[in-house]
Amino acid sequence: MTFPADLVIAETRAWVRRAVIGLNLCPFARAVEARDRMRYVVSDSTDPAAILAQMMAEFRLLADTPVEDTETTLLILPDAFPDFLDFNDFLELAERGLRRAGLEGTFQIASFHPDYRFAGTEADDIANATNRSPFPTLHLLRESSIDRAVASVANPDSIFEANIATMRRLGHEGWQALRAQCRKDRDSGGTPPL
Repeated sequence: MTFPADLVIAETRAWVRRAVIGLNLCPFARAVEARDRMRYVVSDSTDPAAILAQMMAEFRLLADTPVEDTETTLLILPDAFPDFLDFNDFLELAERGLRRAGLEGTFQIASFHPDYRFAGTEADDIANATNRSPFPTLHLLRESSIDRAVASVANPDSIFEANIATMRRLGHEGWQALRAQCRKDRDSGGTPPL
């Protein structure tokens, strides 16, 4: 493994707190993290079949766990899919696995990657940073949680545009500084405040 699991989780948690919550990229994340309902799981596999099996096990765990205990899971893949296009291809398999298990409509997969790239954008477009994480990551979400969160926002479609505007204000230098701070948090063992 590139880093020990505890350091992978520490950097990912720093990214969640500094970027996802700190920049308000996901207005729903603060409450989940504050209530300690976000599960962080590190996969040491690079084998797509093994990762799919681990993803399905996490979905079963979420299905069997009250939302008050665990609302969502970040399945972090530090050694798998260094190339974003390979990761993107894997997402098709993951979505197919979700459907075949009959879990579509119950769960959803969101994806993050260090080199995330929205269709039709240039690789260096700062808008891509809204979905750039320290490591390839599958965010396993309950549809019921998404429905509740979306119902609490007046115009949920505006979130994406607001995120892009935030990243454009932050710029490449600001994004690199934030990423460096996440690595510093990881190495110091500190957890950024909410």
